[in-house]
Amino acid sequence: MEQNEAAPQQDQVAPAEATPEVMPSLEESLKAAELKAQEHYDAWMYAKAEGENIRRRAQEDISKAQKFAVERFSGEMLAVMDSLQAGMAVQTGNVESFKSGMELTLKQLASVFEKFNIREINPVGEKFDAHKHQAIGMLESEQEANTVVSVMQKGYTLNDRVLRPALVMVAKGKE
Repeated sequence: MEQNEAAPQQDQVAPAEATPEVMPSLEESLKAAELKAQEHYDAWMYAKAEGENIRRRAQEDISKAQKFAVERFSGEMLAVMDSLQAGMAVQTGNVESFKSGMELTLKQLASVFEKFNIREINPVGEKFDAHKHQAIGMLESEQEANTVVSVMQKGYTLNDRVLRPALVMVAKGKE
């Protein structure tokens, strides 16, 4: 019987209320706050370093893009250069063969321009547009005033942005 009486005493667990709740001391609270502050500082430093790395990589990418932006265009232009040099190297030939070679090279150049969306501005008969044309003089003409009468030098656009305005003569109004 003694064993039965001892058994219930071992199975008894002290209620939760029996252990008093201990408040952390000020030193422990301070240490916990310092640890949390250090974690936040470390996270902030990591984020700052990551931001600087992203900015540096972006600057490198921009630099590379600027440096090699015309690489594809340049590669295409090399074929035109080769054709011109081959034409100049020909020792024997007549004017007709030379002209034929020049026409083929011009077609090659026009093809490169088309690939890279370089368009010609040839505004004969159009209204003068200061964004696309540069007037170098005025002529008396039967055409309406401020109309392009002749083009001295063609202009060019790249993706609808003017690379070079067309040099034009404009019709003067009749007096």
